[in-house]
Amino acid sequence: MTHARITGTGSYLPEEVITNKDLEAFCDTTDEWIRKRTGIEQRHKAASGQGTSDLALHAAQDALADAGMSPEEVELLIVCTVTPDQMFPASANLLQGKLGAVNAASFDINAACSGFMTGLSTADAFIRAGRYKKILLIGAEIQSSRMTWKNRDTAILFGDGAGAVVIEAQETDSGVLTTHLGSDGKNYEILHLPRGGSRDYYTKENFDDDAYTIYMKGPELFKRAVIKFAEVAQEALDATGLTMDDIALFVPHQANARIIEAAGERMGIAPEKVMVNIQHTGNTTAASIPIALHEAKEAGRIKEGDYVMLASFGAGLTWGASIIKW
Repeated sequence: MTHARITGTGSYLPEEVITNKDLEAFCDTTDEWIRKRTGIEQRHKAASGQGTSDLALHAAQDALADAGMSPEEVELLIVCTVTPDQMFPASANLLQGKLGAVNAASFDINAACSGFMTGLSTADAFIRAGRYKKILLIGAEIQSSRMTWKNRDTAILFGDGAGAVVIEAQETDSGVLTTHLGSDGKNYEILHLPRGGSRDYYTKENFDDDAYTIYMKGPELFKRAVIKFAEVAQEALDATGLTMDDIALFVPHQANARIIEAAGERMGIAPEKVMVNIQHTGNTTAASIPIALHEAKEAGRIKEGDYVMLASFGAGLTWGASIIKW
């Protein structure tokens, strides 16, 4: 049977590091306060002039090298992001040109923190349909470019970075076994960036300190994230006939260490099976899962034949899960 199999991974974190101590100069917070509530110790910041496609390029080249694939072999290139280089064209189009993937179609996906899961589901569907055989999927974000640094609720959370996977059609029992997505648009105001779109575009009159403010109802987001993580994970298990005991590694979206811990407890998975790297990356939105997946693989936490679960929850509201046989 043809499966979509991950044959290469890669990631990129910008050189500049913003520690919690650094943030004390920008907003009313402390290192202790941030660690206790989020588990984050530092996050990375893109250099001036860098765009999302630049970060994606590094991760993409890393993943292609890992897979032993040339850019010319890529048939489809997908970039998952909420921070594109510009309004249009898509960052995927810019990346396609920079990478030299001359034979690839390309497009962006905007599903916030569930972007990578949406991209994985899309890639899996294309491969199952027989449309493409070699796909490059990237999650990349530069949240710092529009960060309101005085807003403690969000300035402490987000980091910049990119993660990538090469996905190939292979006749094997390994690969993506199932993907599940969901959304709840009625509750979008729990986490959103209201300005800058067609409804409230930036003008000289309205551009102020709140122009880039991300609005977040933290307690409500926490509660819903924990519930949905567990629900969509169970959907994936039910679809494959597996149990949580079969899962060798759980790679969740790195939103907040407390959310990850609470979700893991609700799901009934042992803490040692949960991949957590938010302490040094922060929340990198659509990039968080592929970055964490790459780091887990490089650390030897995944071996051939392992069942790996990925799951996300984010703005939209959106959520998703997948089980992969490595």
